[in-house]
Amino acid sequence: MKILFIGDVVAEPGRRALEQYLPILREKLKPDSVIINGENSAHGIGITPKIADGFFDLGVDCITGGNHSFDKREIIAHMANEPRLIRPLNYPDGTAGNGVFTYRDKNGKYITVINAMARLFVDCFLDCPFKGVDRVLEQLKLGIGSNAIIVDFHGEATSEKLAFGNYFDGRVTAVLGTHTHIPTADHRVLPKGTAYQTDVGMTGCYESIIGMDKNVPIQGFTKNLRDGRMEPAVGDATVCGCLITIDNETGLASAIKPVRMGGNELENTI
Repeated sequence: MKILFIGDVVAEPGRRALEQYLPILREKLKPDSVIINGENSAHGIGITPKIADGFFDLGVDCITGGNHSFDKREIIAHMANEPRLIRPLNYPDGTAGNGVFTYRDKNGKYITVINAMARLFVDCFLDCPFKGVDRVLEQLKLGIGSNAIIVDFHGEATSEKLAFGNYFDGRVTAVLGTHTHIPTADHRVLPKGTAYQTDVGMTGCYESIIGMDKNVPIQGFTKNLRDGRMEPAVGDATVCGCLITIDNETGLASAIKPVRMGGNELENTI
């Protein structure tokens, strides 16, 4: 079994790259299902119902989120009625939507996707992501009720992500980091069989600052002020993510391979 996980889709360049390259990736990699992080797909911040539905039309099985999940207010009602669109499970009780979704892939295997958000340098007022995922795994164990469990851990600090991955090693198929928009070089299968990467990278324009036009962020760092609002970068974009190969008997990962395909300076891996 193979699952293709694609990192934060950023604005129109990211959406365009996903539409252009996903059919090619399907043909070359033969994934059984596709998961994407979509919380930055609407002009760099948030996601709209129209964009989410467009991703599903491309054959995406599940869309995960993060700290920008609710930046477009119209998504709240849509999320309540669309189980394939999830947000971090450690938002406070009563928040719209869900943090877990289970679906069947094209071969009938049950895949569970969990979305959790880190707290260090992101949002300390969230509930504990470790305890939140622990509670899910009390009810749903790998190989019992689900053939694979994929966790999108959306966070800033590499230390928190590494701690999270090692804490759940052997209990989930993969812990895949999102949020920083920069692909890390530490993809590997942890000792007990969980695939791990601190950040899979973004799907967007890398001739940018994390997908946004360079000028305003540079002003913020050099002058401590921003002359205008940040806008998405324009130009060619690269799809970034990873391909997880899964043992059908155990549900643990046998391999993780970075995936990069696109038109700018990142080296393609396909």
